[in-house]
Amino acid sequence: MAKTGTTTQGLRAAIERSGYYPALVAEAVEAAVGGEPVASYLVHQETTFDSNEVRRHCTVLVLTGHRFIVSHTDEQAADDSSPTPYATTSTESVKLDRISSVVLSRVVANPEKYVPGTLPREVVLTIGWGAVARIDLEPAACGDPNCEADHGYTGSSTADDLSLRVSEAGDGPDTVRQTLAFSQALSEATAATSR
Repeated sequence: MAKTGTTTQGLRAAIERSGYYPALVAEAVEAAVGGEPVASYLVHQETTFDSNEVRRHCTVLVLTGHRFIVSHTDEQAADDSSPTPYATTSTESVKLDRISSVVLSRVVANPEKYVPGTLPREVVLTIGWGAVARIDLEPAACGDPNCEADHGYTGSSTADDLSLRVSEAGDGPDTVRQTLAFSQALSEATAATSR
């Protein structure tokens, strides 16, 4: 379930509608937002299956005039560290000028028949600001198939701070639309800060 909008009251209502520990999630998000007006937000509650357990997660993305705030809450079953179930909530506040990339991948069915404005069946929103980077390395080679020299390594570094996948089949068409709207608002905000 995802909800998007532009007011602090709307943000609180969307968190409550998600049904995922609303008091806990709202308190963490509201503390991070502080008194800033909310420009846009997205609330995404996801259920995953991990071995024999069902786990729920809630991610809240908030855009203010100067910051991008991400809050993530996970629930955990009782374990060696806690005899009762518990939840962990983290928030991160990023200045808009630190966001280095906003990537929106769209998956469309029957691309040869695509009509502009048609809703993608799936979107993946990836946002990078330099907190997490993934480095993929592999041995470098030359064009000679008989060469046995050590050519070192080649690879790529990818900013991968946040990736959020939303599908029409799993989350519904409104959730896909809301993710597209938040992505556009964030892209426009980051473009405005780089001028």
